[in-house]
Amino acid sequence: MHGDGESGLRAWRYRLRREGLIPEEEDDEPEVRAADAGTPGIEARAAYVETVIQQAIRRGDFDNLRGAGKPLEGLDRGHDPDWWIRRKIESERITGLGPPAILLRSEDAQLDERLDRLHREGEVREALDDFNRRVVHARRQLLGGPPVITPLRDVPAELAAWRARREERQRAAAERVEAERMRWAAMTPKERRAARRSGERPPV
Repeated sequence: MHGDGESGLRAWRYRLRREGLIPEEEDDEPEVRAADAGTPGIEARAAYVETVIQQAIRRGDFDNLRGAGKPLEGLDRGHDPDWWIRRKIESERITGLGPPAILLRSEDAQLDERLDRLHREGEVREALDDFNRRVVHARRQLLGGPPVITPLRDVPAELAAWRARREERQRAAAERVEAERMRWAAMTPKERRAARRSGERPPV
């Protein structure tokens, strides 16, 4: 059993080196001390991993990691057994590949943004109807794969939300134009000439 523990520890050390978590020249003192003390293999591995983590902290390897200080993504989506596949599709912007259940989840997460790029309510309704048809069709398929848990979109509610978002964008745009008008009105003639020379134009 002792030999198995040492072999497992060496395997962990090799894996950590391959992943760049410890330098190649890292000494074997934690392993030797654990073996000399007769520590069981699992405890030796745990002690060694803790040592590596502390060394990485001192080197600053965990400083300024992506997402530090931010809430975890996807906590409001409920349980998703295939979250890693969906995240891969989203991060790599993969389109048209994968089981329908995964593709529909990815499309559902981006649907509002897609709808906001449409200009007419008829286009929005058509896009929602098409999305719901594909969700129903995927639910009826018996081809195996992940279950289809993407909900249908409530078309009237989604249209109302689309109109509200559009009105908010229009209001924000009008406020920006008004603020720009006021900025130009407050300029001196010299400042206006300088602004025009730099490529700025007063709002229409």
